Amino acid sequence: MIENSDGKEVVTAEGSLDVEPYVGMEFESEESAKVFYDAYATRLGFIMRVDAFRRSMRDGKVVWRRLVCNKEGFRKLRPRRSENRKPRAITREGCKAMIVVKKEKSGKWVVTRFVKEHNHPLVTIPVNGRRSVLLSQTPDEKDIKIRELTAELQRERKRSAAYQEQLEMVLRDMEDHSHHLSRNIDDIVESVKEIETKRVAVSHC
Repeated sequence: MIENSDGKEVVTAEGSLDVEPYVGMEFESEESAKVFYDAYATRLGFIMRVDAFRRSMRDGKVVWRRLVCNKEGFRKLRPRRSENRKPRAITREGCKAMIVVKKEKSGKWVVTRFVKEHNHPLVTIPVNGRRSVLLSQTPDEKDIKIRELTAELQRERKRSAAYQEQLEMVLRDMEDHSHHLSRNIDDIVESVKEIETKRVAVSHC
């Protein structure tokens, strides 16, 4: 966790992931927000799903993203093909838990909405080979496998977000350096013009 020039906390990919989201929380990038909420979900005992997004009308880039619990919404009912087929397990329960992040003009991604409460049991998964304390009923084996894969994905996202932030820092430094060189060149051009103007004025005297 670091502070920006306004004194606000900004979460980076390598920052603290053991805090609770709150409205106004800032992230360096959309990927950092995903990493944070994914880690938060894993710690509390639910699975994050990347949900809706909105794009900028100007350049088409994503500027708004909703991250939800994987039990958000309800599964569409479809006619069963065979009476002998085993009905699928219920995976959507209309859970409202989510965070919404929006990209500001500063480039930071800010949490604009946070819903904490879930309408279903939460279950933690084993951490570092040790079984965590169960928060509620044990899920089926398929759900446990999904959580294990989600934890692995969260680690990969964290690593990817760290690389992305380092690349963005390098690009910003290059842009600043290019702007500085461009300004110096403009100063040199203006100086040459002044010298030429003075030379022409002297030759006419």
